[in-house]
Amino acid sequence: MARLHALAPAEFAPELRTTLGPALGDPQGLGLLRVLAQRPDITAAFLAFRSRLAAATALPPRLVELVRLRVAFHNQCRSCMALRTKSGADDGVTEALVCSLERPAEAADLTPAERAALRYADLVATDHLAVDDAVFDALRAHFTEPEIVELGVQLAVFVGFGRLSATWDLVDDLPDRFLDRSAPVTPWGADAVVADHR
Repeated sequence: MARLHALAPAEFAPELRTTLGPALGDPQGLGLLRVLAQRPDITAAFLAFRSRLAAATALPPRLVELVRLRVAFHNQCRSCMALRTKSGADDGVTEALVCSLERPAEAADLTPAERAALRYADLVATDHLAVDDAVFDALRAHFTEPEIVELGVQLAVFVGFGRLSATWDLVDDLPDRFLDRSAPVTPWGADAVVADHR
């Protein structure tokens, strides 16, 4: 059971219900927002930030989704791992591709740019002080500096909010395999949730 009260979509403030629209019909896809909605003002600011970041992105949705899922694994954020974004799916993120995240350095279906971004994500999520010049040299081989800045901001959101979500233990509405807290779980599997609001 979640450590904080997760609001039912009907309990969301009217302005949040308007902002989220059809996404309210899928409580599984709302994840963190169901607790965050206790503070509609903060939720609105968070959604506005995420919306602006998505609208201004220079990075492919496929890359952002792969990085998000890899960080979710490190965070053991079960609601993050269960989620699949529509933008990622529309840009070719299949479950077969998600399975590549188990060993990204060896995955043939990941591009060199994706492998460099995933290496950076692994370090930011697990040992940020190990990020060195070689990591940035590998990133610069594939990304402009503004794109690296955006990747860093995306990682900050994924690491921070993913860890927050994990501490809130938001698993009640997830597929069964995410409910067992006795061992780590992975984002690769057949029963993911697709969120239409991202």
